[in-house]
Amino acid sequence: MSALGGTPDPIWSLARAWNKDKREIAMMPSSPLLEFPPLLNDVRHLLPEDLTVYLVGGAVRDALLRRPVHDLDFALAEGGIALARRIAKGLGADFYPLDPERDTGRVIAIAQDGGRMVLDFAALRGPDLAEDLLGRDFTVNAIALDVRSGEIFDPLGGARDLKDKCLRACSPSAFADDPLRILRAVRQAAELDFHIQQETRSAMKTASVLLGDASPERLRDELFRILEGPRPAVCLRALDLLGALEPVLPELPALKGVDQPAPHVHDVWEHTLAVVSRLEAILDVLAPGHDPDRGADLYNGLLSLRLGRYRQEIRAHFASAINVNRSLRGLLFFAALFHDVAKPDTLQVDEVGQVRFWGHDQQGAAAAAARARTLALSNDEIERLEAVVRNHMRVLFHTTRLLKEKREPSRRAIYRFFRAAGPAGVELCLLALADLRATYEQTLPQETWSAGLDVVRLLLENWFEKRDESIAPPPVVNGDELMLAFTLPPGPRIGELLEAIREAQAMGQVTTKKEALALAREKNTESSG
Repeated sequence: MSALGGTPDPIWSLARAWNKDKREIAMMPSSPLLEFPPLLNDVRHLLPEDLTVYLVGGAVRDALLRRPVHDLDFALAEGGIALARRIAKGLGADFYPLDPERDTGRVIAIAQDGGRMVLDFAALRGPDLAEDLLGRDFTVNAIALDVRSGEIFDPLGGARDLKDKCLRACSPSAFADDPLRILRAVRQAAELDFHIQQETRSAMKTASVLLGDASPERLRDELFRILEGPRPAVCLRALDLLGALEPVLPELPALKGVDQPAPHVHDVWEHTLAVVSRLEAILDVLAPGHDPDRGADLYNGLLSLRLGRYRQEIRAHFASAINVNRSLRGLLFFAALFHDVAKPDTLQVDEVGQVRFWGHDQQGAAAAAARARTLALSNDEIERLEAVVRNHMRVLFHTTRLLKEKREPSRRAIYRFFRAAGPAGVELCLLALADLRATYEQTLPQETWSAGLDVVRLLLENWFEKRDESIAPPPVVNGDELMLAFTLPPGPRIGELLEAIREAQAMGQVTTKKEALALAREKNTESSG
């Protein structure tokens, strides 16, 4: 039995669509208890009197689950772009035609809490609402609500699946129609803590070969939604089991079975998934408002104790997105996936049988950048990604030296770390801690973890608290002054002298213009000699 709320006309339409299954169709009363953002009322008041508009998709699903509702998707018989333009004008919001071919318009509005809300208005995909819902991805997203009357339309039993915590495809052809729904199913199952129905899983596995034909941009967007969401490591393992990982990230399956020497406890593939999982936990511990009793253990306790002072700074750092469509958090998880991607190609065994991966950081950066270009990431994102993968061994080097030689990173080392990494140094610190946890897992010695935390604390302290002193000191001399003082032409030599002065400033050896010129004279004389 399927339930449908509303007026008789849609019911008869639905009856025709489902007649072959001989389903019983009944009325479902509207629910006055559903909570939606106040902006929905503003939209309702701006609708033409004779127009029927439905709220569809995730907004209805989340309201039924008593989850916060963020963005709003609307469906109407026709005129999606025209209605979006009208609503945007009435709200004083931004408008643009999202998909003219499908008559879909987008409105970007500001909610009462100051956050951004996206409102999409689309023409029905089919002759009526029933056909539109049947063509959607999953039954829990195929529930509609009449914006004016509040009546609920649920022809595919989505409410029942919500109750059963089950993700079920709307039709047998759902994944053949759009293979990207495979990634979406995995992500939504993780977000909602649902299981995927067996028949739906089988259809996903069958259709996974079609992912290779999807556009790189759409693959990128679905992948980043997974990386930005909960339990990305679980999602990646699920994609692998479904045969959907290789079409999206073909470099990763080669990591399986590549053994690593002690202290590693995993092969490269399992280690990579463990790094992603540990990274998620570390970001959770260092998030504002973290509950110390959730997932508490000795390692997380020490992490919170040593680095908890930087929770707000870390939050602000990740809020500064490089690209408005993707988060810095997602890019960091992408880097985590690729940080050891070149190990299969760089594996060497020396004369005593020791396994090495010389240059895997450099080759890995190149591989990560190549995949990022294929997925149409921006140049700024690719540069940031390369910086993280190329330098991901630096923190481990300083941790090992602190353990063996009791030597903390010097001021010169700190300066050079951030000269190489820039703002990506913050992500490097967090990735390094996840890498350390995943290398040892439960065999991690407390002194090794403490050393890693001490190195990261020192680096973050300099970045967040002493940047003008030890990382980016204000210039005391410029290139024109150097050219005039030493009769030098413009060129690389001027840049080299300026860099030597900046490093000396960071080390506390130069504080004045006079000292800077003296250092430049010395360096220039050495070069000439």
